[in-house]
Amino acid sequence: MQTILITGGAGFIGANFVFYFLENNKEYHIVNLDKLTYAGDISNLKALENHSRHTFIQGDICDRDLIDALFYKYNFKGVIHFAAESHVDNSITNPDTFVQTNIFGTFNLLDAAKNYWMEAPHRYKTAYKNCKFHHISTDEVYGTLGKTGLFSENTPYAPNSPYSASKASSDFMVRSYFHTYGMNVVTTNCSNNYGPKQHDEKLIPTIIRKAIAAEKIPIYGDGQNIRDWLYVTDHCRGIELVYKNGRSGDTYNIGGNNERSNLYIANVICDILDEISPKEKQYKEQISFVTDRAGHDFRYAIDASKIENELGWKARENFESGIKKTVHWYLEKYQK
Repeated sequence: MQTILITGGAGFIGANFVFYFLENNKEYHIVNLDKLTYAGDISNLKALENHSRHTFIQGDICDRDLIDALFYKYNFKGVIHFAAESHVDNSITNPDTFVQTNIFGTFNLLDAAKNYWMEAPHRYKTAYKNCKFHHISTDEVYGTLGKTGLFSENTPYAPNSPYSASKASSDFMVRSYFHTYGMNVVTTNCSNNYGPKQHDEKLIPTIIRKAIAAEKIPIYGDGQNIRDWLYVTDHCRGIELVYKNGRSGDTYNIGGNNERSNLYIANVICDILDEISPKEKQYKEQISFVTDRAGHDFRYAIDASKIENELGWKARENFESGIKKTVHWYLEKYQK
């Protein structure tokens, strides 16, 4: 049985990945470390309470003594690092928290893994020569696109928010441990995820929650900001492939090839709700435009051809199929 550390495994993507990975990899034991801040919810892991291959630990990746102790206690042979502050609006009002968690926390994990697995730069201890550190990042590190073009792995970094700047910094820290120490690292940069277990404040849960509560559905600016939407289970499959088969020191972009504007998303969700939970007025009448976010990037879109061609990954859900599953999941949650 191989034990790996997953950080941030009570959050949206992390929790979905923990369930997916445990189901599809019976030879692994997961130690799941999460601070349980606003973004981590222990209820996301309720079904794993008595799972023999899952150990949950509440703790902070910025606590170096804890990280070192966990490596020595559990003898990790891999790390998949999800833990991050990720809410852009929060990064605008409290950037210091993002710097601390996303940069210093990532450094802590990298350095602890290096010291535990390696005896010198570019020389692994014999028992740890196949250990890997997988860093989960975002397409927001690339900045913003105009009406055309795609982010590739070679796109220069140009982060525009404290959140994306902190993630870009953590990406560079991971890169440095490959080039300086020869550490076996991979990074994945994903587009916007959606699906079950996402934090209530994110766009899609907010639209659903406000709609069924008969409240105004807030949409930034004119609603024309575009994102490439990736169903979370498709992302989990991509992460698994890169962790197992990705080239050391390499980066892989994971995107859904589902570009949709925020206003389009709101309208589609309202149409679905009109079908499955109709009321006297159409839900889209609740859509309300609010003052745009400071520095709001116009468009993100990912070229995922590298992971598709090299590792055989492909998104299985298009937005229209994935959003129906997502709306049904949140209706069940909010109407309990």
